[in-house]
Amino acid sequence: MTGPPASAKQFNKVAVRLAGHRFLPLWAVLRHTGRKSGRPYETPIAVVPTDTTFLIALPWGKGTDWARNVQHAGGCTIRWKGREFICAEPTFVGKEVALEAATGMLRRGIERQDLPHGFLQLTREPAPQRSAMQSGW
Repeated sequence: MTGPPASAKQFNKVAVRLAGHRFLPLWAVLRHTGRKSGRPYETPIAVVPTDTTFLIALPWGKGTDWARNVQHAGGCTIRWKGREFICAEPTFVGKEVALEAATGMLRRGIERQDLPHGFLQLTREPAPQRSAMQSGW
């Protein structure tokens, strides 16, 4: 597949509201800025967390808009399990890196998926705590 299906846009509108909360630890919200438009975007993603990184599968390849935006900016923010993280150093890695990091059912799910485009790896650190009034998201 060369890009996400047309239905992905509708799915994303619902998924972005659910992702990033504590009760859905697989799903996160990636916040990035358009490299041409300068507009802020939110994209729901599935993450494989490590102590210092997030790994994000690239089922539609490295050329998706969100991946290109993150590369162009050199990073993004991610809301995961109710917390904000500042992410940097986007690097493309193979499926074997995600398999090494994943455990349990997540690992089995990755093993069963055909992911020829690999993963985007981002270093992460918790964002400074902000009050709800400062958040803006």
